[in-house]
Amino acid sequence: MSSILYDAQGPRAKRRNILFTVVFFAAFAAVLWWVISTLSDKGQLEWAKWEMFFTSSEPWSTYIWPGLQNTLKAAALSVVIALPLGAVLGIARLSDHSWVRVPAAIVVEFFRSIPVLVLMIFGLALFSEYSNVSSDDRPLYAVVTGLVLYNASVLAEIVRSGILALPRGQAEGAMAIGLRKGQTMRLILLPQAVTAMLPAIVSQLVVIVKDTALGGAVLTFGETLAAANTMSAYYGANTIASFTVVAVIFIAINFALTSFASWLERRLRRAKKSTGAVLRADDVETADAGSVGKV
Repeated sequence: MSSILYDAQGPRAKRRNILFTVVFFAAFAAVLWWVISTLSDKGQLEWAKWEMFFTSSEPWSTYIWPGLQNTLKAAALSVVIALPLGAVLGIARLSDHSWVRVPAAIVVEFFRSIPVLVLMIFGLALFSEYSNVSSDDRPLYAVVTGLVLYNASVLAEIVRSGILALPRGQAEGAMAIGLRKGQTMRLILLPQAVTAMLPAIVSQLVVIVKDTALGGAVLTFGETLAAANTMSAYYGANTIASFTVVAVIFIAINFALTSFASWLERRLRRAKKSTGAVLRADDVETADAGSVGKV
């Protein structure tokens, strides 16, 4: 049976695909066995390395929870600032006025081209030299600054592309009924573009959560990954156990964020489909009778 996109596989192609699948899974199983055996030889899979995470609250209360709080704090501040700033920059790039459009384009392209780690280091030097921020708070300020500048620029491009992806008839129809450009953007274009932009925006929010780890690696910011490094050294170099727990935490946070976004997207799509009012036959007859009486 053929499809528009491809032809159905013949017997030789099916046998070849089955052979490739078997070879792949065999190679994967061999690599997995080698990794597990190596970790076992190094003593990283011994119960003593994992026991404290199941029998004691000390690693959670002393290392993981404080680090997780700093991660969530930096990510939340960055999201709260970057989202509206990115929306403003993205809309500014669509302005008809060159004195608005050109500076916004320069800002977006400049900060989008610089690695976020460089922006964090620059922020740390900036707060050290030209502010009264305490040395304890400077890493947090630097991490948030770098994340905001970079991700606001990326979000600006997401907003701009989401609005441009809408049919031109949306804006033309809004202007035909007398709406100004600002009203068209606020009432017509942005509400429709949000649903289309949501997956890309959520992907960028996941990037923000993960990039907080750069602050711990370079700026001595006490986030989750840095706390895991300290915890690993304190409990006798249980590196695999500590970083596995941290990896599971990051996966859980990002999965929850992605699941919430998927739920919100489905809800927005259902709301758009059900905005029209449904009239019963009795209502229509009543309305017709009322209009006839007035005539």
